[in-house]
Amino acid sequence: MAELSDVYFVDGMRTPFGRAGEKGMYWNTRSDDLAVKATIGLMERNADVPKDRIDDVAIAATSQTGDQGLTLGRSVAILAGLPQSVPGFAIDRMCAGAMTSVTTMAASIGVGMYDLALAGGVEHMGHHPIGTNADPNPRFVAEKMVDPGALNMGVTAERIFDRFPHLTKERSDRFGMLSQHKAQAAYDAGKLQADLVPVAIKDAEGAWGLATEDEGRRPQTTMEDLAGLKTPFRPHGRVTAGTSSPLTDGATMSLLAGGGAVKELGLSPKMRMVSFAFAGVQPEIMGIGPIPSTEKALAKAGLSIDDIGLFELNEAFAVQVISLLDHFGIADDDPRVNQWGGAIALGHPLAASGVRLMIQLAAQFAERPDVRYGLTAMCVGLGQGGSVIWENPHYDGKKRKK
Repeated sequence: MAELSDVYFVDGMRTPFGRAGEKGMYWNTRSDDLAVKATIGLMERNADVPKDRIDDVAIAATSQTGDQGLTLGRSVAILAGLPQSVPGFAIDRMCAGAMTSVTTMAASIGVGMYDLALAGGVEHMGHHPIGTNADPNPRFVAEKMVDPGALNMGVTAERIFDRFPHLTKERSDRFGMLSQHKAQAAYDAGKLQADLVPVAIKDAEGAWGLATEDEGRRPQTTMEDLAGLKTPFRPHGRVTAGTSSPLTDGATMSLLAGGGAVKELGLSPKMRMVSFAFAGVQPEIMGIGPIPSTEKALAKAGLSIDDIGLFELNEAFAVQVISLLDHFGIADDDPRVNQWGGAIALGHPLAASGVRLMIQLAAQFAERPDVRYGLTAMCVGLGQGGSVIWENPHYDGKKRKK
């Protein structure tokens, strides 16, 4: 008889993230192979979990075509060596794809239908630039349902500046610069490497190499550098390459379990799911999406924003993160927010990013037994937001010494 269950994030791993395009390290690597590598790495690190006990595999991709097509969850499961008895499927919620993989599997675990599941995402933006092969219904524009600019994420970011004039370009530039600095500091301290799965790569000359770290970082970034960058989405605009997530290739994977499986298999989960929520906003200003989704997730959990001790917010654009912080009265440089940098430095392979946020939050939880709750949240194309609240299993209730 199925019973309601708690849902646990047991573990998560990812590939290093690469720059999209012909000069990027994954140009000669298949998208599905990136997901396979993340899956193999995760299962090898959790070798005590019987592979035949995995109830389902959910893998997200935004452009589900070519080497990102063919029901990724199932095809990747087979390629990664899982038994053929393990099913799988694909998901698309644009940037929140992997996050939706996790919440969908979590819901199945929560109602007692599944014991163990894999959930992740992959995006090869070099092979599949956003919107490739998409054919938006002309009624969107013809019937004025959606402004044409809503399909350009950079344009939607410029509109956040328009709506909230106090979110200045200088604030955005500073946030982008600090993301780069924090990401490099995290690398220097060895915070990120443990959760990266090395990937064999082949360059244009056919020489083999190994991808071991995120490729797009620019740790020397200064405010002067950012002030001089072009504004590609609007003449004299405020969004630049330095305050936007770069085009990125990469894959993420997580292992989720119910309370019964955790006990039976002697697992040591890294987080417990408390609540999740998705919300819709005007597509023209999609960056504010995580504000209502976070409000909903907090209400479901019976918590307030003051209860959140660590934030992992996807940096699609600096101004987008600042808009959420501003709404909740949190300083741009609050030390609880994106401690190890974010997508501006590490990259944002669309449908993969949600699980990267979770991987980093889980690692921070292990270091911070004084923190009980953390939030992973992100904006989503076509006007959506997604938020998941997590509880730290290491929480001891003791205040941290300054």
